Amino acid sequence: MGRARRVVLAYSGGVDTSVCIPYLRHAWGVEEVIAFAADLGQGDELEPIRRKALAIGASQSIVADLVEPFIRDYGFPAIRANALYEGRYPLSTALARPLIARRLVEIAREVDADAVAHGCTGKGNDQVRFDMAIGALAPDLKVLTPAREWGMSREQTIAYGERFGVPSPVSRQSPYSIDLNLLGRSIEAGPLEDPMAEPPEAVFAMVCNPAEAPDSPSTVEIGFEQGNPVSIDTERLDPVSIIRRANDLAGRHGFGRIDMIENRVVGIKSREIYETPGLLLLIRAHQELEAICLTADVARYKRGIESSWADLVYQGLWFGPLKQALDGFLDTTQRNVNGTVRLRLHKGHCTVLGRCSDDSLYDPVMATYGAEDQFDHRAAEGFIYVWGMPNRLWSQQQARHT
Repeated sequence: MGRARRVVLAYSGGVDTSVCIPYLRHAWGVEEVIAFAADLGQGDELEPIRRKALAIGASQSIVADLVEPFIRDYGFPAIRANALYEGRYPLSTALARPLIARRLVEIAREVDADAVAHGCTGKGNDQVRFDMAIGALAPDLKVLTPAREWGMSREQTIAYGERFGVPSPVSRQSPYSIDLNLLGRSIEAGPLEDPMAEPPEAVFAMVCNPAEAPDSPSTVEIGFEQGNPVSIDTERLDPVSIIRRANDLAGRHGFGRIDMIENRVVGIKSREIYETPGLLLLIRAHQELEAICLTADVARYKRGIESSWADLVYQGLWFGPLKQALDGFLDTTQRNVNGTVRLRLHKGHCTVLGRCSDDSLYDPVMATYGAEDQFDHRAAEGFIYVWGMPNRLWSQQQARHT
């Protein structure tokens, strides 16, 4: 590895990224490490994290408030895409990585750094996401990955950090790896590595136990404009407030827990626990609104696009050309996704009660079986004759060979 003069480190305050600071300086000879922590609405007080980086050797420690762009530019596009990786995970953690990478690169340019660094290990998805994003945004920047290369166990990493003043974890007994932002929590490792083991209730923080949720259901109405959620119960809210309100409503009623075996980018399977109450609620409402606003062919085709979009984001290709092209398709489909969806939250379930839109393609006088019916039933005979012609011709051809 060539010698780096000034490095900007994506810093979370955890063990690995904290140990990266002395390791970069003392093992790899980096002259100056600048720590960068992102506020993504995780609720933590980031000032202690900023001070911690300085105390263990960072020359500067930067905290950036990225909550609004995180929700507006990353969370809302995921809602418009109905993005669910492998049909279940709404990408709450994955969506944060390209934003962090973008700001990391911007800071590196501002301070004239010749490298950036992160504390991801070699088995996870985040290393792929950071490396791919940085490579797309700044291919000239070196990307240093000490945790992927130092070869230390967790215990050795802690011991190494202690030699340079990195405090030991407050709770060594906690075996879980947790990532948190405003869109959700991801929990893995420890007892959860047994796919047959039931997750202990202690791992959950955003979504209450459905059995302990209120006995009385809550009804909520979510309004959308061009595919973006804009109101809850007729109150117009900014994007961040929408997510906070949705998290509270869904989490209080036990909706938004996910327990899944997931296929990581590096090829291994992983057992993951997610809490994404607000994001899942908004995606569910958005799916229902699309059902009356999109034509059948667009809706069917979009389902394939949604899966591809989710795969690209999960795999770290946010800034790639295919993702950009799919965004153009999604923007077109969302122009007329306007309206309101009513849902009921109760004991871990989210049930759609109704939907309405000025752009609805649902025509009551065509759908009704009552006296108001304006559908021309006689036209069906000709339609069925033409529609069924390929099958009849095929059947006649087969009969000639029997």
